[in-house]
Amino acid sequence: LCLIHWPVPAEDRYLDSWRALIRARDDGKLRSIGVSNFMAPHLERLVGETGVVPVLNQIELNPRLQQAELRALHDRMGIVTQSWTPLGQGRSFAAVPVQAAAARTGKSPAQVILRWHLQLGASVIPRSTRAEGLAENLAICDFALTGDEMAAMATLDEGQRCGPDPMSFA
Repeated sequence: LCLIHWPVPAEDRYLDSWRALIRARDDGKLRSIGVSNFMAPHLERLVGETGVVPVLNQIELNPRLQQAELRALHDRMGIVTQSWTPLGQGRSFAAVPVQAAAARTGKSPAQVILRWHLQLGASVIPRSTRAEGLAENLAICDFALTGDEMAAMATLDEGQRCGPDPMSFA
């Protein structure tokens, strides 16, 4: 999988880069091609002008930035949503819905949030510099959040980014 990391709309070269990735894929140099940090206008332009849908869009996604409309577009277009900064730099660890689910399941706030990503249907890419953190990140398949817990998590969305805005990133 090879991704265009940012659309950088001010430079307007992402369509040329996408066409180059399509050629590389068609020439057998790549198996899959996708994008990162692309918003609806960028995705619609790529597909509208080339007919080729990215297999994946890696976007900032966490409880404070849930991007429901973009995820819905991904679903309609058949694009896998992959979450980067999935823990949102820990900004939601103390939130009531996260703490309540952690207490019920005996899991950490990080594990609750990672499980939330899986239940949203996202591919999640957490990181850790500690062996214990890596093990904890992997131990999220032996429990599930309830419908009520998922609904409570949805209330945390504030549109708050940890990283740059893809519409203006240069």
